[in-house]
Amino acid sequence: MNKYKNIFDTQREFFFTDNTKTYEWRMEQLNRMEKFLTENQESFCRALAEDFGKPPFEQLFEITVPLGVIKYYKENLRKLMAPQPVEIPKGLEDTGNSGMIYKEPYGVTLVIGPFNAPVLLLLDPAIAALAAGNTVILKPANTTPKVAQLFQELIPKYFEPDTVATVTGGRNEITELLQLPFDFIFFTGSSDVGKVVMRAAAENLTPVILELGGQNPTVVDETANIDIAVDRIAWGHNAISGQWCIAPGYVYVHESIADEFIEKLKASIRKMYGEDPQQSPDLARMISERDTERVASYIVPEKVVIGGRYDVGNRYVEPTVLFPSTWEDPALQQEIFGPVLPVLVYSDLKEITNIIKRKPKSLAAYIFSKNQQNIDYFLHSVSFGGGCVNQTNLHCWIDSLPFGGVGYSGMGKYYGKAGFDALSNTKAMLVGNPDLELDVFPPYAGKDIAKNLSIFS
Repeated sequence: MNKYKNIFDTQREFFFTDNTKTYEWRMEQLNRMEKFLTENQESFCRALAEDFGKPPFEQLFEITVPLGVIKYYKENLRKLMAPQPVEIPKGLEDTGNSGMIYKEPYGVTLVIGPFNAPVLLLLDPAIAALAAGNTVILKPANTTPKVAQLFQELIPKYFEPDTVATVTGGRNEITELLQLPFDFIFFTGSSDVGKVVMRAAAENLTPVILELGGQNPTVVDETANIDIAVDRIAWGHNAISGQWCIAPGYVYVHESIADEFIEKLKASIRKMYGEDPQQSPDLARMISERDTERVASYIVPEKVVIGGRYDVGNRYVEPTVLFPSTWEDPALQQEIFGPVLPVLVYSDLKEITNIIKRKPKSLAAYIFSKNQQNIDYFLHSVSFGGGCVNQTNLHCWIDSLPFGGVGYSGMGKYYGKAGFDALSNTKAMLVGNPDLELDVFPPYAGKDIAKNLSIFS
């Protein structure tokens, strides 16, 4: 007997009552989630600091972003829920027919969250699921135990178990959850685990959204504003100590500005984190000693131009830049997911674009340039989930920009309207004229079938 079947069955039976399909129920859940976050902000911030030393800005980010998502859905819910009329062939329309699209919830949704943003990246999809009328079972990351414990303790105080429930634990618990016939699964994490989730979902033909990762390329061409580029790359790469699925994974810098770029990048890192970043209150720690050792193994001492130090026991890796890097370096054999940044030199944009687009498709990509032709060429040629021009990372928090991966970096998009649509089944309906005679039925002999069928064109 699956030990989570009772939770699942409770939510499924409640979903069958159709209560979740009402505007009032959805608004109530959004209000409860808002209260849950605002009343427990300090507790979550403290837990984030205890789990892996998240600095205050990154702590607060995990609360304010979901609150912004809630605000969007509360302001737009009626419009998102409303049936949408669509065009149909003129012949059908002229004879009194109409086309409508209805958005209906899937049902019981499983949301599996990651460790790097254990509040935000668990709740953002859950909020979209609730707004769309689904019930939710939350599975917070076991590698952030303080945050997971808070979810387990607090969720029952704000939500009925037939609406939102929490399951904690690790691999065994996820394996057991994935045996249940969920109506939708939302997973954020590594590509390797994403494959496991997708295989399990296939057993029940369960639709999924997979938010994964990859090596996110960054290009700095000869026209770029270097001062702007270095600050945004230094922050984008080292926030959460590089444990961010959309962090710049490596940088290609044009040979004519490479030396200047490196010197300014070093200065930017020192400005942000000081001469001894281990003492900085603004640098998070690695999630585990094992990950500290893994990321430290990518450091090639002779290529270190800044950083290079690490402390396994304290789960610390110094913000490190490797230059000049090549594709043979250890740091470029996989997603780094840590504060080690390889920088490569290029002379021809088309040549490196050809290299980048033959790599597994990334979740994000960035280009710094004032040359629109270069920007257009890169964006047209390289496939990736989403990204920025002359900016890093921030695209993923804008409601109007659907967020998600492609290929190896995931499937499905969410945020804002895209999130509501992704967690809703699109029910397409042709509403017929009850009095229209249309004789296209057997026997066909002697009938002008073509004339009757002409209304479909």
